[in-house]
Amino acid sequence: MTVSPDSRLPAALLDRLAALVGPRHVLVSPDDTASYLTESRGLYAGRALAVVRPGSTDEVAAVVRLCHETGTAIVPQGGNTGLVGGQIPDDTGHELVLSTLRLDRIRELDLESATMTCEAGVTLKRAQDAAAEAGRLFPLSLAAEGTATIGGNLATNAGGTQVIAYGNARDLVLGLEVVLADGRVWRGLRKLRKDNTGYDLRHLFIGAEGTLGIITAAVLKLFPAPTAVETALIGLDSPADALALLGLAQARAGGTVTSFELMARICLDFVLAHIPGTRDPLAGTHPWYVLLEVSSHGGAELRGRIEDLLAEALERGLIADAVVAASLDARAGLWRLRESIPAAQKPEGGSIKHDVSVPLTAVPAFLAEATAAVADLMPAARPVPFGHLGDGNIHFNITQPPGADTAAYLARWEEVNALVHAIVMRHGGSISAEHGIGRLKRGLLPGIKDPVELDLMRAIKRALDPDGLLNPGKVL
Repeated sequence: MTVSPDSRLPAALLDRLAALVGPRHVLVSPDDTASYLTESRGLYAGRALAVVRPGSTDEVAAVVRLCHETGTAIVPQGGNTGLVGGQIPDDTGHELVLSTLRLDRIRELDLESATMTCEAGVTLKRAQDAAAEAGRLFPLSLAAEGTATIGGNLATNAGGTQVIAYGNARDLVLGLEVVLADGRVWRGLRKLRKDNTGYDLRHLFIGAEGTLGIITAAVLKLFPAPTAVETALIGLDSPADALALLGLAQARAGGTVTSFELMARICLDFVLAHIPGTRDPLAGTHPWYVLLEVSSHGGAELRGRIEDLLAEALERGLIADAVVAASLDARAGLWRLRESIPAAQKPEGGSIKHDVSVPLTAVPAFLAEATAAVADLMPAARPVPFGHLGDGNIHFNITQPPGADTAAYLARWEEVNALVHAIVMRHGGSISAEHGIGRLKRGLLPGIKDPVELDLMRAIKRALDPDGLLNPGKVL
């Protein structure tokens, strides 16, 4: 159970925090704290005792020790791009937001070991750029990469567009540095590819959303930068055809397939209507689209390989049309169509969102069943499905009927969730593929998790955070 701070403590606590990190980095005024207390979609807003911004691991540890001593709850926060409310404090005003944005050093780039050691506040884009400048690739990629931080990416086990080739965030980490609930520091920044000396503690903290410890730095894996990249937008008739195309692409192009994104036509309609400078690359319209990207270190033969793949797919009747980007600008234009979908939904009104995954073979059936179920429940609502078909992760978003009352529509969020999630579970899927649990899905876990699994999770939480001070009310 969370220990509430004594009402006599705040002023003295703030003075002690200021002594640890400097007065400039303890924020209390509404103007200074506002951006830390609301998430981007406006679903969650809270109040905080203060926002504290430590500048080093030692300062994080000192702040956590003080909070442990005074029974003050801590909400760790990176770039505040989370979509499930895990980084936002509650409305009591008793929790302390601990921002990691000042932990922004790239401590080491070791090309011989193919690793980069980054602090938690380094943005994903900066990590990508640092790797690229050294002729290497850090492959984690997602729409919020200019603001999202490495610490937040690891705390939520972020996925993104290249999971099919490189895995989720946890697959890209060799070592961690973590501040524990009592202020001790686990200094596990090892570069080892093999280490069988007991429990692999990394995976307790990756995906735990700051409920077990605060990640302050990580050793990340680097890969050779591709020398050739080819990108195609493909029009086709159905998710079943897209799944068959994925199988063909993997058979013909092997490990060079790095992205395989599925989009319904309505996604492009929204983007073309609301995102300036976008255009439809294909002559006709199609019910579904795939954004396919292949990368290699071999050079010129890659273009011929993707053209041969598309020709075979056309001959088999799997696709109706396709275009291969002829330049870097054209490639960026194709990716802009995919990455602009969330922004293009906003002008269309309220959107009830689902970040789900099912086994690859179940994707077509899930989409058909979920779309039919939504049509029965709300005939004029507009499903907007898109996502990472290569790893079974679909963002099944449902935009309100045209002209509907947004508040009334969003009030049915839980009803619609229950409908869609029931279909997900029937197919052996997950109600959270890459966004996490946070506050948004916490109440759903008892209904979908094995009781033994939940007991184990609670036991781990009690062992590492017995007073419940780290991100209380999130996940469990």
